[in-house]
Parts: sequence; structure tokens; C-alpha cells
Amino acid sequence: MIGIKSFAKGNSRTTLIKKNVLASFFIKAWSALVQLALVPLTLSCLGVYENGVWLTISSVLLWIDNLDIGLGNGLRNKLAVCMAQNDTEKAREMVSSTLAMLVGIIVPVVCLLIAAELLGDTYSVFNVDRLRIDNLTTVIIVSTILVGTTFVFKFLGNFYMGLQLPAVNNLMGSLGSTLILLGTLVVYLNGSHSMLLIALVNTGGPLIVYLICYPITFMGKYKSLRPSLRFVKFSAAKELFSLGVKFFLLQIPAVILFFTSNILISHLFTPEMVTPYQIAHRYFSLTMTLFTIVCVPFWTATTDAYARKDYPWINHANKILNLIMLAILAIIAVMTVLSGFVYDIWIHGKAYVPFSITLISAVYQFIILLSMRYSFVLNGIGVLRLQLILTITAAIVYIPLAVCFGRLTHDINSLLIVMCIVNLPGLIVNYIQYKKIIKGKATGIWIK
Repeated sequence: MIGIKSFAKGNSRTTLIKKNVLASFFIKAWSALVQLALVPLTLSCLGVYENGVWLTISSVLLWIDNLDIGLGNGLRNKLAVCMAQNDTEKAREMVSSTLAMLVGIIVPVVCLLIAAELLGDTYSVFNVDRLRIDNLTTVIIVSTILVGTTFVFKFLGNFYMGLQLPAVNNLMGSLGSTLILLGTLVVYLNGSHSMLLIALVNTGGPLIVYLICYPITFMGKYKSLRPSLRFVKFSAAKELFSLGVKFFLLQIPAVILFFTSNILISHLFTPEMVTPYQIAHRYFSLTMTLFTIVCVPFWTATTDAYARKDYPWINHANKILNLIMLAILAIIAVMTVLSGFVYDIWIHGKAYVPFSITLISAVYQFIILLSMRYSFVLNGIGVLRLQLILTITAAIVYIPLAVCFGRLTHDINSLLIVMCIVNLPGLIVNYIQYKKIIKGKATGIWIK
């Protein structure tokens, strides 16, 4: 048996994880600082009301990221398997077919969204005062086009994660965030304080990074994997779709539970209330950053280990992940206690965040992280059916429950409590399924 010390010393897979974790730590740390700096800077540009409107629009645009029917994560898993088997031609087919399918998905979607935005009443949907924001439709259309273009090129991140190089994906994300910060600073110093300019900066920054990285990636070291129409194969597309659609269905609840909450808060209360909610979320997203730095490499590494039937490695990776989660729980507790002090320094009184929102957000964040701790490994193995059932159920019940409790209580906290409640069953089942699999006792639906 491989001991923890052996794991720490590591085989090539473990060594690659450690290198990526170390690189990702510095990259993500910078990215986290950038995200924190963006909050007060954007607030200074837009004010609480317009900032709440922009955050709500952003949450809707992020739905586009999840329209890839899971192709990104499907590519990530399939590419890891192909590279483990040294099948370069099959890997190139997967890359080429993924890119072709992404283009095929996003073009009609963007056209439909623009038509809906031109024909519909966006002011009523977002509960926005026309007198306070007079160019809402223009902001949404421009943002939709830029986010749609980014949707295609963002597959580069999954490409690198499939190669067990998540640090490169993190670097691209960090560079995009840095461009957003610099652009927002220019808008602030210019004194224009335009939501349209903020929208251009926020949606254009990441796109510029991906457009630069695409030729660097496929004209250099990974030329043998460069997308080509000649390598777009129906069989590869079918494989990616059959696996990817499961990941897509798994992503739906995350989108509905978090990003729909912005719309519900804006619609049921006011756009101003979105700002304190998002500030608390951004605060605790630091723990998500830490979690992804350390735990994301385990997803693809587990896929590789499972393909090679390296079960001892998977078992001992589990012990490392348990220690990581204990550390994250302690960090969340300390962050909650110090939240008021941190908000004063961070936001400088530009917005008020009630402690109740902070506390419930902390509980919600830990529920999500603990559930992801188990689902990452289950996803790497490809065991998804139970997750699908539970996440779809959560997605179905969340909105009516949130609307019901929101209208009954007239309190934003009720929405956050509902978010916690609907995520608990998924956490419990993920834990039970994970335990059954690593002990070799999973049968029936537990292994599907």
C-alpha cells in the first residue's frame, strides 16, 4: 500500500499535481486580489443601484457559459484518457469536434438572445428604472455578443485541464481579470462612470486573452492537437455529447441556484439588494479560489488514475482532500467572525452588508465546497447518474420555493436559506456514493 508520505513524494501524476497547485496558488492569489479590488472600484464607478443592475445582467450572461452542454468538461475527461493511452489522433478529433460543436451551439443562441432583447421589455424583467438607466438594451446586446465569442474560445481552459495543466487555465483567467481591473480603473479615472464602458471592459478583457492564447497554443507545443475541419468526426462528437450532456445537466442547478438568485433579488426586492448579496459572495469566494487551486487538479488526475486502475492512489488522495476541507472550514469560520472589520476596510462604507447575509452565505459556501469535494472525484470517474437526479430536482424546486418564501417574508435571507436547504441532499448522497465507491461496495445506481 502507498502511504501518505509516499503520496507526498509522489509518482509523476502526483508531482504534476504539486507543480500545478504551486503555480495555481500564486496565479489564483493574484486573481483573488484583483477580484477584491474590482468590487469597490466598480461601486465607485456605478454606485449601488447601477452596480446591482450590472451584477444581475452579468449573472444572466454567465448562463451562456453553461450552454456548452458540458462539452468543455467532456473534452477535459476524454482528452485525459486519450493522452493516458498516447492516442494523439483521437485527442485531436476530440479537440476539433468540441470547437466545431461550440460554434454550432453559440451562433443561433446569440441571434435568438439579441432578438429577444430587442423585442422584449428588459426593464421589466430586471425591475430597472428607465429614468436611471437609459441604455440597458444596448448594454445587454453588446455584452451578449462579446460573451458569446468568449464562449467558443474558452474551451482552451478545458483543453489545458485535460492535459493536467490547470495552472495554465488559471493563468488565462487571471490575465483576463487583470485586464478587467485595468480597464475599470481607466473608466474610473476618466470620470465617465458609464455602465456600457464597464460592460465592454468586463466582457472584452477575457476575450482578448483567449484570442492571444489560441495561436500561441496551437502554433507551438500543441501543434499536433490543433483543431482542423478534417478532424471533426461525428463519432467523436457523439462521444463528447453523451458524456458532456451529463455534465451540462449537472451545471444547471449551480446556474439556477446562484445566478438566478440575482434576478430574483432584483425582481422581488430592488437592484440595490443585489450588491450586498454579491459582496458577501465575493468575500467567501476566496475559499472557492483556495479550493479550486488545490482540488481541481485531482479531477483530471483521478480520471487518469481510474483509467490506469491505480486505486491506491485514489484512496490516499482522499485523505489529503479530507485535511484540505478541515482547513477550509476553519478559514470560513474565521472569515465570518472578521467580516464586519474586513468590509469596513474593503468597501469603505460604499455599501452595507448585514451580518445575517454574511452568516448564511458562509454556510452555503461550505455546503457547496464540501459537495464539490466529493463530486470532483465522482466526475473524474464518470459516475454521474445520482448527481443528475438530485441536481435536477434541486433546480426544479428552488425557484418556486425562493419566490414563495421571498414574498411571504419580504426578506432576502429567506432566499439564501432556501439555497442551503436544496443543496443539502446532494451533499449527503455525494458523500455516501463516494464512500461506497472507494470501498468497492457500490452496486446498481451507486456505480452508474
